[in-house]
Amino acid sequence: MGCIMDHDKKTKHGGHRGSFSGRLGYILAVAGSAVGLGNIWRFPYLAAKYGGGIFLLVYILLTVSFGYVLIMSETSIGRMTKKSPVGAFSFFGKTAPFKIGGWLNAVIPMLIVPYYSTIGGWVIKYLVAYLSGKVQVVAEDGYFSAFISDSWQAELWFIVFAALVFIIILGGVKNGVELMSRIMMPILVVLAIIVAIYSVTRPGAIEGVKYFLIPNFEHFSWMTVVAAMGQMFYSLSIAMGILYTYGSYISKDIDLEQSTTQIEIFDTGIAILAGLMIIPAVFAFSGGNPETLNAGPSLMFITLPKVFASMGIGTGAGILFFVLVLLAALTSAVSLMETSVSTFMDELHWSRGKASLLMAVVMIVFGSASSLGYGVLDFIRIFGMNFLDFFDFMTNSVMMPLAALATCFLVIKVVGFDRIAREIEQSSKFGRKKLYNFFLKYLAPICLIVILLSSIANVLGIISM
Repeated sequence: MGCIMDHDKKTKHGGHRGSFSGRLGYILAVAGSAVGLGNIWRFPYLAAKYGGGIFLLVYILLTVSFGYVLIMSETSIGRMTKKSPVGAFSFFGKTAPFKIGGWLNAVIPMLIVPYYSTIGGWVIKYLVAYLSGKVQVVAEDGYFSAFISDSWQAELWFIVFAALVFIIILGGVKNGVELMSRIMMPILVVLAIIVAIYSVTRPGAIEGVKYFLIPNFEHFSWMTVVAAMGQMFYSLSIAMGILYTYGSYISKDIDLEQSTTQIEIFDTGIAILAGLMIIPAVFAFSGGNPETLNAGPSLMFITLPKVFASMGIGTGAGILFFVLVLLAALTSAVSLMETSVSTFMDELHWSRGKASLLMAVVMIVFGSASSLGYGVLDFIRIFGMNFLDFFDFMTNSVMMPLAALATCFLVIKVVGFDRIAREIEQSSKFGRKKLYNFFLKYLAPICLIVILLSSIANVLGIISM
C-alpha cells in the first residue's frame, strides 16, 4: 500500500492539493462514499419489491459491467487532469457543452448533501432515543411523523449532523476524509456483520434469507432491471463528482483496475449485509410477508423500530443499527461535501477553510429548507413535492443520469478510448478493456436514458416502481 509522494501538488490558488496516503486510504474513502443510506435502507426494500434473489443477481451483473465502466471513466479522468469535475471537463474544452457537463457533476453533491444531512439528523435523533432506552416510544404509531413535523427538533438534529461533517472536512483529505474512513469503515463492517448475524438467527428469519439470496426467475421483470440499475447508479457514487475528485487525489502508481474491483466487492458486500440485516428480521416480524418491506424510506424509521420493539434486546439492537447507519451516513455526506469544497477551491482559487465556509452556508440554506419542509414550510410544494423530496427527485432522477451521459460523451467524443486506456495502463492491466469499450460505446448511453425516462415516468405516475 505504498505512499503517494506527490501529495502536496500546488494548485492555482497557491495552496496545496490534498491527496490520499495510499491505495488503502483511497479505497476506504471511495467505499465510504458508496456505502450510505442508499445501501442500508434503499437496497433492501428494492430487493424485496423486485424479486429478492433475482434482483440481487441483476444488481451484481450491472455493477461489474455498467458500474465498472463509469467508475473507471470518472476516476481515470480525475487522475489524468488532477482536477475536480468542472476543471476536468474544461481541461478538454472551453465550450458550453463542456462547462454544462462539468457543472452538472459538480452541482449534484452541493444539492444532495444538504437534504442528506437532514436525514442524517433523523438518524442521530433515533440513536439518542435508543440510548435513552425509549425502544417502545419510537415504535409507537405517529412518532416519526410527529418528530419530522416538529420544526425546532428537526432543524436542531440537522445542524448537529452538518456540524460533524463540517469538522471532518476542515481536517483536509488525509487528516479528515481518509482518517475518518480508516476508522469508521472497519467499525461499520463489524457492526453490519453483528446485526446481520442477529437478524438471520431470529425465529422465522430463514425464509427471508432464502427469498433474498436464492434467485427465482419467476419474479424477474423489466422493472427489476430498471430498479437494480437505478440502485447501482445511486450506490456506487456515480455522477456525483466524487470519483472525479477522489481520482484527482491519487498518484499515477495506484492500480485503478484493482482498486475499482475492490470497491465493487466492498459495496456489493455491504449491500448484501444490509439485506441480511433487514429482510430476514422484517420477514420474521411480519410472518413472511414481503409487502411489509415495501415501506420505502419509512422502513428505517417506522417499520424497523417496531421490529426492534418486538425483540427481547430491542434497545441493544436499535443502538447497534443506528450507530451503523450514522457511520454510513457520515462517510457518504463527507464525500459529497469534500467534492463540493474541492470544486470551490479549484474554481474560485480559495483556501480549504474559505471554501468549507461557503459550502456550510449552502448546507444551512438548502438543508434547513429540507428539514423544515415537513413542518413550518410544509405549505410550499414544488410539483406536489416538499423540498426534500424535490431535491431528491431532481438530483437522483434527472441530474445524475444527465451527468453520467455527459461523462460518456466526454470519453467517446473527446478524450477517446486510447487515452483512457493509456491512463489506466500506467499503473495496471486493463483487464476489462473490451467490456469497457463495448459497454461505454453502445450500452451505457441507452441504460442511462432508460433510468432517466423511467424515473421521471415513475414520479409522474405513468409507471410504478
